[in-house]
Amino acid sequence: MSTIASERRPFAAPAVAGVDEIRAQFPSMERRHEGFPVAYLDGPGGTQVPRHVVDRMADYLLHHNANTHWRYPTSAETDELINDARRALADLVNGAPDEIAFGANMTTITFHVARALGRGWGPNDEILLTELDHHANVAPWRALEKERGVRIQMARMRTEDGTLDLEDFERKLSPRTRLVAVVAASNALGTIVDIPRIAAMARAKGALVFVDAVHFAPHSLVDVKALDCDLLAMSAYKFYGPHIGVLWGKRDLIERLDVPKLAPAPEESPERLETGTQNHEGIVGAGAAVDWLASLVRKEEGERKEETSNRRVALGSVLAELHERGAKLFAQLWNGLGDIKGVQRFGLPPDGRRTPTLSFRVKGATSDDVAVGLAKRGLFVSHGDFYAATIIERLGGWPDGVVRVGCSAYSTESEIARVVESVERVSQHA
Repeated sequence: MSTIASERRPFAAPAVAGVDEIRAQFPSMERRHEGFPVAYLDGPGGTQVPRHVVDRMADYLLHHNANTHWRYPTSAETDELINDARRALADLVNGAPDEIAFGANMTTITFHVARALGRGWGPNDEILLTELDHHANVAPWRALEKERGVRIQMARMRTEDGTLDLEDFERKLSPRTRLVAVVAASNALGTIVDIPRIAAMARAKGALVFVDAVHFAPHSLVDVKALDCDLLAMSAYKFYGPHIGVLWGKRDLIERLDVPKLAPAPEESPERLETGTQNHEGIVGAGAAVDWLASLVRKEEGERKEETSNRRVALGSVLAELHERGAKLFAQLWNGLGDIKGVQRFGLPPDGRRTPTLSFRVKGATSDDVAVGLAKRGLFVSHGDFYAATIIERLGGWPDGVVRVGCSAYSTESEIARVVESVERVSQHA
């Protein structure tokens, strides 16, 4: 992980903008509720959006808005802006621009890909899922159980620490396994999964690997080559962009998928996955979100140009630094809530392989009670199951669910202190 360098040294990681500088770029930080400054602590459900992203989307709609592939200027400009976004997202995942497809959201994209893959599978084929997954990476594959007779296997989660039971996972792999669908990081518990190890086990059985990186991408630099996956899905609104889904896939696989599509539509990757006219302003915004993250690297006097001109290098420095800051905030939250009687925390402790996301319960209070109590003090957190219903059920929290606090680039120590204080207030009245 990177640190902010105190002095310039050859190959030192560039300095990254401080939290106050970051917060100044988000107009939403100025909001107050019930007399309190609002703290947005549900990054796992969706982050706030900086001015840069909104300005780029507005500029597209006001000055370049058109449909694609026509012989007039605004259409050509739209084509180029979409290609710019593909290049930005490709840098984010270490893929190629023609392997980046866009869609309404990760769930819709996954259903689309699952149906395409499933057209070639039947009762003799298996798909291995995990209990740690968001249901957007479960339901699309379970639909093939009904539609194609595919057999679904489910690898268990270890309830004691919220990690994936890798021994159970390996036992459930077989020569009949056609695909492994697995989350890179749990949106409910923050657990980071060892995808390269899982991919190696899947490859040994000849299976494809589909990765849900929605919660992982805002906290760690994605590298599809190191992960050794075939398909990987993300959501731009989890990393400071608009509500749009992103899919990376190996070009040759995308061009083999039996996707439902209109006959005149392009056959080439990635457009053959993009059914109908896309959300162009959302695509522009997704690319702008990547550029915004990369822009958080400070260009210091005397710095060699090549050290900061490479977008992926900049993204690596920024995400590593934000991960370190988030880890400190998480430790503050974990320890603070641990001192409150009646609070039950879930998942790995601060020294575990995780994101800065914590789910908890307060004895004697519903998750709704806690969320409402925090909102009254300007602390916006989510509660329930977050569509990771299997996790919540396994943890004994069904149907009430849990409360979730997630740290983002703009989160501060004072906000976490307010959470701890407010949870203590709620617990005292529970």
